[in-house]
Amino acid sequence: MTSPQLSPELISSLASLVTVVISISSLGYWLGKKFGEINARFREIDMRFKEIDKRFQQIDERFREIDRRFEEVYRRFEIIDKRFEEIDRRFIEIDKRFMEIDKRFTELENRLSKRIDEAERRLSERIDRVELRLRRLGDAFTSYQEFLMRYFVSEGVLRREAAEVILTEARNIMRLAITNPFTKEEWKRLKELLDKSEKEDLTIEEAYELLNLARKVIDEYGEYPEAWKLHMYAAMMVGFAWKKQREREEKERKKE
Repeated sequence: MTSPQLSPELISSLASLVTVVISISSLGYWLGKKFGEINARFREIDMRFKEIDKRFQQIDERFREIDRRFEEVYRRFEIIDKRFEEIDRRFIEIDKRFMEIDKRFTELENRLSKRIDEAERRLSERIDRVELRLRRLGDAFTSYQEFLMRYFVSEGVLRREAAEVILTEARNIMRLAITNPFTKEEWKRLKELLDKSEKEDLTIEEAYELLNLARKVIDEYGEYPEAWKLHMYAAMMVGFAWKKQREREEKERKKE
């Protein structure tokens, strides 16, 4: 039995079919290989995503830990706030106590101020009374000294030589000329009268002028001994002036 004869067209078709099958097989193999690579990459991506998820879980855990710590910090701040509130409350109480103390001190200061003012007023009144009494005593002593000097002069107990001794001491009062309330003119006039009284007798008017200046010296500088010596000398000059005038009047009566 003879085999059938294949036509050239059939052979060509089979060759084309075989080529297509081979191409399809090659394409399938290539696609399978590519899909395998893609699946491998997807698995790698899945693994990476799992790693990322794991890291995110760790991050979430850390954030939860941070949140817990912040909550603990918040609780501590709340405790601190409560303590500060307690401190503020205590400070308010302390401020109230200090205000009460200040009020008491103010009342005490007012009382002390009133008592001090009253004591100063009483002391001032007593000082004024003492000064008045001292001034009266000084005036009385001045008058007594004037009378005594004039009396001793008129009776001849004091002579001109005694006045010259007192004059030396009385001139020391001039060292106070740099102070007030004596004016320069008054100091100048006092010196003129003292100089004249040392050389010649003063008139009654000049003697009384010297006495008035001596009185003013006592009023202003009575704490200095020289002031009283000046007054004693001036009183003696008044006595000598009156004695001189009486002697002159007696001589005139004898002539008549």
